[in-house]
This record gives sequence, C-alpha cells and structure tokens, in this order.
Amino acid sequence: MFDLLRTLLAYVLILGVLVFIHEFGHYFAARLCGVKVDTFSIGFGPALRRWYDRTGTEWRISAVPLGGYVKPHGFEGPEDATDEQKAAWVPGKTFHSKSVGARALVIVMGPVFNYIFAIIAFTVLFSTVGQPHLKESVASVSAGSAAEKAGLQAGDVIKKIGTLPMSGPQDVMGTVSARPDVTTTLDVLRDGHDLTLPVTFDSQPTSGKNQRKTGLLGISFAVEPGHPLPVWTAAVKGVQESWVTSERILQGVGQIITGQRSPRELGGTIRIAQMSGQVSHYGWASILSFMALLSINLGLINLFPIPVLDGGRLVFYAAEAVLRRPVPKKIQDMGMQVGIALIAALFLFSTVNDLTNLGLFRWLVHLAG
Repeated sequence: MFDLLRTLLAYVLILGVLVFIHEFGHYFAARLCGVKVDTFSIGFGPALRRWYDRTGTEWRISAVPLGGYVKPHGFEGPEDATDEQKAAWVPGKTFHSKSVGARALVIVMGPVFNYIFAIIAFTVLFSTVGQPHLKESVASVSAGSAAEKAGLQAGDVIKKIGTLPMSGPQDVMGTVSARPDVTTTLDVLRDGHDLTLPVTFDSQPTSGKNQRKTGLLGISFAVEPGHPLPVWTAAVKGVQESWVTSERILQGVGQIITGQRSPRELGGTIRIAQMSGQVSHYGWASILSFMALLSINLGLINLFPIPVLDGGRLVFYAAEAVLRRPVPKKIQDMGMQVGIALIAALFLFSTVNDLTNLGLFRWLVHLAG
C-alpha cells in the first residue's frame, strides 16, 4: 500500500512540475506578446483551488492531474465566440488579434520550455555528479546464456538486432527485454570485422503477482563513472544529451511506424506512473534525470504535426503565413476532429499495453476459468 501511495505521489508531482513548465512557456510568451491570460490550470476538471493574480489571470489546481492548460484571452476567435465573450474582450489583449508570428510564438514556447528545463536539469546533473555512461563494447558474457550460445564475446560491439540499428547499450537492453524467446540475428563489430550471429533470446518472468516475460541476452556493459564537470562544459553536454535523446525518440517512433518495432512497446500514463515510483527510490539524481527525459518526450511529442497538439497549430499558422490568410475554419475543425480521434486512439492503445504488461487481462482470464 505504501509503495502504491509513493508511486501515485511521485507521478503527480513529477507530471505536475513538467506540465507547469510547459504551460508556463505558453503563459510567458502570451504575456510577452501582450496577450492577457484568462486561465492557467494544472490538471483538468473541477478546480480544487483557485486564485487570481493582479493581471486578472485565474490560477487553478484541478482534480484530474493528467495535464493542464493555459487559456489566452480571445483564444476562440470571432467565428467561435459568443456575443457575451466578444463583449468581454479587452481591445489589444486578445490572442486572435495578434500577428501570426506572435500566435506561433505563444504556441511553440510550451515545448521550448520543456527543452530548456531538460537542458538545465542535465547541466545540474553533469556539474554535480558527472555524466556516467556505458561503454559500447560488451564487458562480459554469462555462461550458458543466449549470448554465449550465439558466440558473442567480450569486446564485441552490437550494431544491429535483426534489422534494427542499435544506438548504444541502452538501446540493446531495451530491444532485448521487449523480445523474450525471439529468434533473430546480431550484427556485431569484432576487432574491426563485421559478423552476423544467429541468436534466440532467453526469457524470465518479472517479479510480482502479475507476471510477464522479459527478454534476456546474458551480457553486461561496463559503466564509466562520471566526474563533475565545469558548469559551462556541463551546459554544452546538456544540450548534446537533449539532442541525442530527441533523435532516439524519433528513431523509435519511425521504427514503430515502419514495423521494425512492435507497437506494443508504446507506453502510456500507467507506465509513466510506474517509472515515477521506481526512480523515487533512487535519490534526487535519478528523479532529475527521469524528469529531464520525460520533459524532452513531452516537448517533442507536442511538436508532432497533429491537430490539437502544439505542432498541429503551428502547421495551420505556417499555412496562414504562406497563404496570407487563415486556413478555412471548416478545414481546421476537420483537422481537430481527426487529431482528437488519433490522440484518443493512441491513449487507449497505450493504456491497453500498460494493463497487458501489468497482467490485468491474464488475471481476468484466470478469474473466468
């Protein structure tokens, strides 16, 4: 029971901080562009607590901690606003009256603030505890393991698993764990020569009541401990780490779209909650590192060109800048409906994946006999 409470609390706090940072980016840009902000909410649904600042912005902490939003003054535009809403508009302070560049800046600053937070978090980590990293080459091979049977040796560098290119040890471990008992090939670099080794991964059940299998290869990688870096060097490394993390996310999404990876690897809010609970056991450095990675995910995904997300709105604004007139309302509405349907489908699919990994459906089948 205590572990469940710890997980829920860690999830709410971590997600709440990252959502606040994202929405504060929108808020900051809106104020910078002279747009009044009507509402700043952390969470959705009924407000648990609300207050107003001197500019008239209503700040809320709402009941459902699964996101948040900022509502700029006049965001709905003349075509969607009621006569009552129009009467309440403050001249010169509405979102829709600003230039397309100003509106785009307000939208893009949410993801930008997520990246700024990630870079600052990595900078703090690298300047205090250093940047530990795994060596690319295999350090050891367990006796009797799938790796030994395949002929893998210490010093080998795994370049591909099947058709999937590997970007490092984390990629290798993640790919193997998602493929229990799978037969495939390993493309390795050994003493300057390329080799292809057939392999069948081992598997083992995870701990806990709701067991599932995880893949095993039977290798280990050596960890090179980090050393605290000068702040400027740590900041440069923070930018580099944010860039590399973004590349890995995009690569993973591309591999799922092209069928190189299983869509079952997609995780949702339940998996984020699980991971939040896990990192909360390991101290502030692990929590900050996890928050940086999650912040990059949040910022990058919001830039995807899907209507409803920030990236979808930026596409409409880019079209408006080129055409010198807004995209027709009908097309925007259709895009929003498609975007909502797509996001809802992804949310449902990722939730089913999470519940499957927890063993819920296996438990229900067991109950049904």
